[in-house]
Amino acid sequence: MSIQQTSFGVLTPEYDYPVFNERAIRASAGLLFVFGFSGWMVAALTADFSLLRAFGAYFMLEMFLRLFLGQRFTPTLLVADLLVRNQRPEWVDAKPKQTAWYIGFGMVLTACFMMGWLGLRDELVLGLCALCMTFLFAEAAIGFCAGCWLHMKFAKEKPRLCSGDVCNYDANDRK
Repeated sequence: MSIQQTSFGVLTPEYDYPVFNERAIRASAGLLFVFGFSGWMVAALTADFSLLRAFGAYFMLEMFLRLFLGQRFTPTLLVADLLVRNQRPEWVDAKPKQTAWYIGFGMVLTACFMMGWLGLRDELVLGLCALCMTFLFAEAAIGFCAGCWLHMKFAKEKPRLCSGDVCNYDANDRK
């Protein structure tokens, strides 16, 4: 099977538009969640934000690389690809993931700005980081991508291929 890298997503023989392997995306979200939640818990319990800052810097780098250089340069996705290499790929449209990653990039920029230059109260920073952790957990554990959902609801061009086939599945139409 021939897979060709593009600047955002991959082209496969089955699809004429860029896609991602949802299994790798979810594994990547799980890896990021473990690192981020560890930092969040340390910050919440001890008021030591150093691990959370390190996660924020790494997450910002990860999202920047995914969005502007491509997935083949992102450490967490490379590790995730390695972890799921023996599983059948579950291809999903790349555009909704792009929307989700822009949202994640915006959230981490805001959180880092709040922690650093603004020096806002810890509770505000922890709240925004908790929301980000919730999104990472939902992606990793149940395959719910909040950015993808927003893309599906509001984009002019609807996604053609979604995780769990939610683009085409209507739960009210069960027989």
